Amino acid sequence: MTDREKEQDFENDIVSKLTQNNWEEGKSSNYNKDLALYPEDLIGFLKDTRPKEIAKLQQFYKDETETSICQMVAKQMQKHGALKVLREGVKDRGAKLKLCQFKPEHQANPDLLDHYQKNRLRVVRQLYYSKHNNNSFDLVLFVNGIPVATVELKSDVTQSIDDAVNQYKENRLPKDPKSNKEEPLLVFNKRVLVHFAVSSTEVYMTTKLAGKDTFFLPFNQGNNGGAGNPPNSDSYPIAYLWEKIWQKDAWLDILGRFIHLKSEKKEDINGKKTIKETLIFPRFHQWEAVTNLLAAVKKEKAGHTYLIQHSAGSGKSNSIAWTAHQLSALHDENDKKIFDGVIVVTDRTVLDNQLQGTISSINHHKGVIAHINRKDSNSKSTQLSQALTEEKAIIIVTIQTFPFVLDEIRKQKSLREKNFAIIADEAHSSQTGKAAKKLIETLTTEYIDENSEISAEDMLTMSITSLKEAKNISYFAFTATPKEKTIQLFGRAPNPDAPINKDNLPAPFHVYTMQQAIEEGFILDVLRNYTSYEMAYQLAHKDPQHDTNEIETKRAKSQIYRWLKLHPHNISQKVQIAIEHFRCHVAHLLNGQAKAMVVTGSRKEAVRYKQAFDAYIEENNYDNVRALVAFSGTVKDEDQEFSERSMNPGLNRRSLRKAFDSNDYQVMLVANKFQTGFDQPKLCAMYVDKSLGGVACVQTLSRLNRTYPGKNEVFILDFVNNAEEVRAAFEPYYRTAELTDMSDPNLVYDMQDKLNASRLYTLEEVDAFAIAFYDPKNKTQEKLESIIQPAVDRFNNRYKQTRDELLNLERNLHYAKKDKDKIRIGNIQVEIKETREQIDELKIFKRDLGSFSRYYEFVSQIIAFGDTDLEKLNIFSRFLFRHLKTEKTSDPINLNDVVLTHYRLSKLQQHAIKLEAEQKLQPTNALGSAKGKDPKKDRMSQIIQQINDLFRDADLMENYSLSYFSALTDILVQDKQIIDQVKNNPKDKVMKGNLPGATKNAIMDSLTAHETMATMLLQNEELKKRFDNLIYEWLDHKLKDAT
Repeated sequence: MTDREKEQDFENDIVSKLTQNNWEEGKSSNYNKDLALYPEDLIGFLKDTRPKEIAKLQQFYKDETETSICQMVAKQMQKHGALKVLREGVKDRGAKLKLCQFKPEHQANPDLLDHYQKNRLRVVRQLYYSKHNNNSFDLVLFVNGIPVATVELKSDVTQSIDDAVNQYKENRLPKDPKSNKEEPLLVFNKRVLVHFAVSSTEVYMTTKLAGKDTFFLPFNQGNNGGAGNPPNSDSYPIAYLWEKIWQKDAWLDILGRFIHLKSEKKEDINGKKTIKETLIFPRFHQWEAVTNLLAAVKKEKAGHTYLIQHSAGSGKSNSIAWTAHQLSALHDENDKKIFDGVIVVTDRTVLDNQLQGTISSINHHKGVIAHINRKDSNSKSTQLSQALTEEKAIIIVTIQTFPFVLDEIRKQKSLREKNFAIIADEAHSSQTGKAAKKLIETLTTEYIDENSEISAEDMLTMSITSLKEAKNISYFAFTATPKEKTIQLFGRAPNPDAPINKDNLPAPFHVYTMQQAIEEGFILDVLRNYTSYEMAYQLAHKDPQHDTNEIETKRAKSQIYRWLKLHPHNISQKVQIAIEHFRCHVAHLLNGQAKAMVVTGSRKEAVRYKQAFDAYIEENNYDNVRALVAFSGTVKDEDQEFSERSMNPGLNRRSLRKAFDSNDYQVMLVANKFQTGFDQPKLCAMYVDKSLGGVACVQTLSRLNRTYPGKNEVFILDFVNNAEEVRAAFEPYYRTAELTDMSDPNLVYDMQDKLNASRLYTLEEVDAFAIAFYDPKNKTQEKLESIIQPAVDRFNNRYKQTRDELLNLERNLHYAKKDKDKIRIGNIQVEIKETREQIDELKIFKRDLGSFSRYYEFVSQIIAFGDTDLEKLNIFSRFLFRHLKTEKTSDPINLNDVVLTHYRLSKLQQHAIKLEAEQKLQPTNALGSAKGKDPKKDRMSQIIQQINDLFRDADLMENYSLSYFSALTDILVQDKQIIDQVKNNPKDKVMKGNLPGATKNAIMDSLTAHETMATMLLQNEELKKRFDNLIYEWLDHKLKDAT
């Protein structure tokens, strides 16, 4: 059997399936090549559905009516595009001709339902489309005579999907190469909307033919989490194409509600602006997710949760836009709208614009979307009420605004009676700073550091746990990296009628994996080129003999590490590695447009990194590297105040995003900013100087995964984390995120018992508080404050009494040591330990109040306790938590005597980290287990020794001695002639002067004390030159500082 015969069998099978399911088969000879139409179906549909309009036109066109209609339709498609004409129809001489009837949202109009049934779907095989050549398509799909799809088939027995793709690129050209005339069928958006390359195992598609530049996208289901399609024992692996996609209702739905024309302004490297049009056709997973969601909602109605785990590169913006639009118009079987409003939670301007563009392309009614924001002069409640009153189908809110919108739904009776769909655009956007901290603490008893990032996923989880029994709200969470709480709250058990247990755990409603996105080429594998570094160092105490004061060991180690991270030598070494790596390996990529990001551990680190970056670039006269720095608020460092604006003087009123996208800047230094939701496809390298774990690690490193023309590899240089830690963070999200088990709901009872045992409140107070809280007549806080005050007083009195007792004991210990009374010293130390444990117990009590409330509100969404005692304690705990004040009892730690003596930063290994998806997410199964303790204390010199012991085996002798360098510079700074030369001459002249010789003399003088290092420098000429440069830079910097 020949290739053509095998392909013909494949073709026969497909056409046979189609004609058995509402498709008709046509003939190539009935196709009009001039008009690129199938006139028989166009006229037939119009006669069936618009006889009166046809009659109007017959008065003008007489016997030429059918020909004139076909010519007019072809002309309008040439002018406005096939998609617009297909959806909106055409007008001619007072006649309105609707060329396709899409399925109405409700059943109220029987005429529309009748017209929908009269749509004509036709498949024509071996369609010879050109007047200029003998090319033909294996299949062309028509709707009412308008060609909407072409198909090239290849049998996998002798050919592959690549052959079909190449056939399109080489032989299916929008312009005939010989005559240089357009092919009406193939010109972008003038007729055909999508082109399918199909083998018996795979499907690819494109919406624009452009010769060798044609870009095809996979249109496969995915296979075991990866690319491709699973085997099909009953048919071809790609049978879904005709069974699902080309099925009449689905196909018309795609044409009517999915495909849209996207217009965006583009600016090239030279600043030239153009408008780029892209015809968006849903990828398979997008269509399947949206379709399945709609079917589930239609069956289940309002009040349910849906978790969609779609990887970066999945096209979530479009998926959310399609979901929002179609949910806003969804009706139940009684023709009643299921949702009165769809609320989309996002801070992404791109999604906002996408919603507008998608909806305007599909729905031509204006004012469908409303925005609830802080900039509007009206209050949020007024904006929301106004949006609903004006029947705004889709309401877009920011992450910060979202909780207040929910509060309005809670408070207003008219809103409580309405149904809402809430769609969360995962962690793409996040909030930092005091505003976010305040916002979260109004939703929950959780303490939030104002420097941490709060994601939309976090916000949604907190909001749903604070909004109990909301049967009028459905939640749709779109995320690439669902946390374990998110899966438990929004996931679905495979068997919804069975109890949730280890064999029936909640899982995402729909999944498009990271593995599939990488294998299909929608994102890059960021872990393929991961290099880890190791920092080793030694410290010293300036005066160990007089170091007698004991301090908290754990806290001191933490502060020493922060001090080391900010140490100028540490930062300068990392800056040098980052800049030189960028210049050698990154800067030339993407025709010189490549970007890099440096992730720092704190805002102060970001400030010092920026200073070190600028200094290094200036010292080396580099003109191809410039850095921006991004952090929130202001930073005070050494009596100076810094802000983004003051440290980025070249912004010229541009946003950081826009400035970084220009050719003015190549590197972005960040601190808790732009680590999530920052889509800069030109990012090719990341330098990490921050501890990352879990979701934060995945989201941060994934800033590199966006594709860009010519971007084939990315680099990660990590100064803090190691390959195994990164692998463990990515593993759960490589395929479907899974739980090992559910959180233990009975932990709330353990916490309840522990809190009750504190004797800081009475159960009578808890009961009285709950009665007052739920009393509809109680409109003020005064009653609640009076009930809770005794518990507040008990806590404060006990805390003050214990604190005073500790201060008294510490005074007594001082005198006992003065008297050298060993027995008394021992007894007092025991009492101090017990007292400190009591203070710690009180702090833990406050933390336990918050832990109980948070965990109860979370787990009660999964299991209905029906326990009023738990509910009452929850309300009481939330209120009491906010009224309890504690103070820091730790003594200040002075680091003035700590000195960095040795330092080494060494490249460990370059890895290609492989993911196997073997790791699962762990739920909460321990709560409130902390007990009061007296922190371990040591002298600073002892703590330094403990830190140094960590690097005992490291080669950190004189090779990495900062003291040796200091010893030499101390000698050279006394040489007035050298100082004058450095002060008054450029570097090249200084290096030809006395400095190299003086350095050599100083090295020779140091042979006795520093034999290893001195010998190395004297024997290695290149090393000696680098050392001379280092000496010069240090002296130059010292003189500038003095000035």
